[in-house]
Amino acid sequence: MADAQTPAAAPTPAPAPEPKPKVPFSPILLKHINEPDSHTLAHYAARGGYETAKAHIGITVPGDLIKLVDDSGLRGRGGAGFPTGKKWSFLAKGTGKPIYLAVNGDESEPGTFKDRYILERDPHQLVEGVILTCYAIGSKHAFIYLRGEFILGYQRLEAAVQEAKAKGYVGKKIFGKDADLTITVVRGAGAYICGEETGMLSSIEGGRGYPKIKPPFPAVSGLFGCPTIVNNVETISAVVHIVKNGPAWHKQWGTEKSPGFKIFCLSGAVKKPGIYEVPLGITMREMIEVHGGGLKDGRKLKAVIPGGLSAPVLTAEMVDKCTLDYESLASLGSMLGSGGITVLDEEVDMISAIYNTMRFYHHESCGQCTPCREGTGWLEKVAHRFHHNDGHQGDVELLGDIAKNMRGRTICVLADAAAMPMQSYLQHFKKDFEAKVKETAFVEKQRTYRDEITPTAKSITATGAGPSALDVGSNQGSR
Repeated sequence: MADAQTPAAAPTPAPAPEPKPKVPFSPILLKHINEPDSHTLAHYAARGGYETAKAHIGITVPGDLIKLVDDSGLRGRGGAGFPTGKKWSFLAKGTGKPIYLAVNGDESEPGTFKDRYILERDPHQLVEGVILTCYAIGSKHAFIYLRGEFILGYQRLEAAVQEAKAKGYVGKKIFGKDADLTITVVRGAGAYICGEETGMLSSIEGGRGYPKIKPPFPAVSGLFGCPTIVNNVETISAVVHIVKNGPAWHKQWGTEKSPGFKIFCLSGAVKKPGIYEVPLGITMREMIEVHGGGLKDGRKLKAVIPGGLSAPVLTAEMVDKCTLDYESLASLGSMLGSGGITVLDEEVDMISAIYNTMRFYHHESCGQCTPCREGTGWLEKVAHRFHHNDGHQGDVELLGDIAKNMRGRTICVLADAAAMPMQSYLQHFKKDFEAKVKETAFVEKQRTYRDEITPTAKSITATGAGPSALDVGSNQGSR
């Protein structure tokens, strides 16, 4: 799961960023993934692997590495886009407790499959990133949490850790210096909620994957109640190249507020779906037309989900104004998120799409918070009616009411992740919903889901009962 950020309320396009001189770009994180044996230590060492860590561990002042990463402008690639170096600087100091690094490899956001390629095809790149990050933040123990279904990724990452350990890059006195590091690979059990950083920490601790109330934030009190930095697989992998080449090198691509490069996952109605590593700030149209080869069979674009399933949908007109950076998408009322781009053509039934989305979030809600537990269920139930051409009068408004009352009222953002897409579909494709509302007028004998949630004053008056006589038990039974 992506740590979703709440999009800007007003969908006004951001001013065009100052154009930078175009610098040629070729893949960096994905450069070697299609080469034979790219997952092995021999292959990684032959291309300079671990030389960056060797040049800094026990030599560079850790604080200087934090400043270097902060100066690069690297932002978290898991979803929220929080500045990485700034997060590291928030780490609680002088607590006397151990410091942990938790790497989030629980890639469960639908439409996202970038971290999987790093884990399966270039795991040593991640391990070196972990070594550098742990040295910078003063951690002697890192946990890498993987989605349980990533069996090959787990096997190759575990093998990479063991290879690095055998070479003295992990363990006691790494690289012959006064620095120790243990790396523990933890497998989840397939829960989307464990992609949320505190839900992941709960799972690593051996408990149910329940998110925790913040504050305190993990940098103050995280894993086992100790200061903890949580970063995504792609983020930690990028650290290697930034430390090697410097902040100015990283900032030569991207925009002022979204510098660097990112891996995007392109799927849906395009001719060439796949993963593409590109500079931030390119247009969405370039991603679709140039990298994706355009839409299949000459079809017209209807909509795009720009940042994983939880990102509010963009219409074709909005796509023309969109660049792939954090600020542009926020100004359009959506978010860059995990970089999972799903292209929807003119033949896609938007009602079926949102119904499938609500089914997913209802299934993945951990149930800890009432607005999420109940809200995702009601969104799915009402969307189910529309999906089967059985929408009731007032259901469009009901969906909007439910979504509105889910946002900002839960411990984590899973409720928002379900509500935001629903609100965007209602905003941009309202006519699709209205077309599936039954033409028959509402009659007193028919009960809507609104009545089942809270009996209306009209129904109470009709029975001649006052509020004190409300039969709560029968109302619960109707659910």
